[in-house]
Amino acid sequence: AVRGALHIKKVGHAGTLDPMATGTLVIAFGHATRLLNVIVAHDKTYEATIRLGLRTTTDDAEGEVLVDGEARSRWQTLSAQLTEGGQSGEPTALPTASWQDLLTRTIATNFTGDIEQVPNTFSAIKINGQRAYDLAREGKDVELKARPVNISEFSVSAVRYGYASSVRAGSPLVNAAEVAPDSAWHANTLEPDMQPVMELDVKVTCSAGTYIRALGRDLGDELGLGGHLTMLRRIRVGRFSVDMPNVMTAHTEAKTFTNREGIEVTRNRAVLDDAEHAVDHALDLVASAAASMDMLPVTEQEATDLRFGRRIAHDIHTTMAAYVPETNDLVAIVERAKRGETKPVAVFN
Repeated sequence: AVRGALHIKKVGHAGTLDPMATGTLVIAFGHATRLLNVIVAHDKTYEATIRLGLRTTTDDAEGEVLVDGEARSRWQTLSAQLTEGGQSGEPTALPTASWQDLLTRTIATNFTGDIEQVPNTFSAIKINGQRAYDLAREGKDVELKARPVNISEFSVSAVRYGYASSVRAGSPLVNAAEVAPDSAWHANTLEPDMQPVMELDVKVTCSAGTYIRALGRDLGDELGLGGHLTMLRRIRVGRFSVDMPNVMTAHTEAKTFTNREGIEVTRNRAVLDDAEHAVDHALDLVASAAASMDMLPVTEQEATDLRFGRRIAHDIHTTMAAYVPETNDLVAIVERAKRGETKPVAVFN
């Protein structure tokens, strides 16, 4: 969509979003694509809704529900354990403190700080050159290894409970209610295809490479209930956020076509809401760099030296962007060479 709007081929992004997700997507074009390797490594912040009590094939509402015949009895057992005098199999009260204490303790113990996370089967990770989600859709077994990630924030802002369809993922809650001290858990379901669930509105700040879907899945597994995401929104990538003044919006439209095998396929495509003025939303190179990393002001002579690959006399300790303030000229991405010297690693003409 951006290539078409700007009539330029050199366009890249700093990390895609899941099909269900909304939010911040950083797109660079022209010389600014050199900044993407820095941006993609930045931490990110998400808002999400985790539905506990149901699993899906994709760990979000895009997949098919995985029926768990024991989930309801585990709900009742857990409710009884959290309620004084409660007995398994009977309607039990849900004191806010008990559930929130359990959730807070479980998240703090298992899902904050440095953890090991197994990515979702339906993910873009490559296995022997093929995307994991392509292999999964073909019905092949996909085994992904756990990888280290860091969760610096995992907070719960709201908790709701009710019933959801055990047939269709993402269905709305029935008899939904906020958890409150005088709330009661509806132990008797009127419809056979409805499952008791609890929804958590959460905010997560995490390192690059973290899967929020996996957090929802693993939190549900840790509680013995199963879980998946019903909403996901990325509100920040490094210093780029959804409320920046230059943000432009986009939506998806379904496009149906016949592929090479003669099969009719329908896919979503991105459509920019203000494509004619897309370039007006772009940051200039210096502003783009400033939103990507720390800045190092240099002189015209130092700029010339950097562009010829020479080192300059600055003592830095992290990757920075060198620029000439007087001319608003982005010169290079620079790193520490040794004490008192800085070297260019990417130069902007």
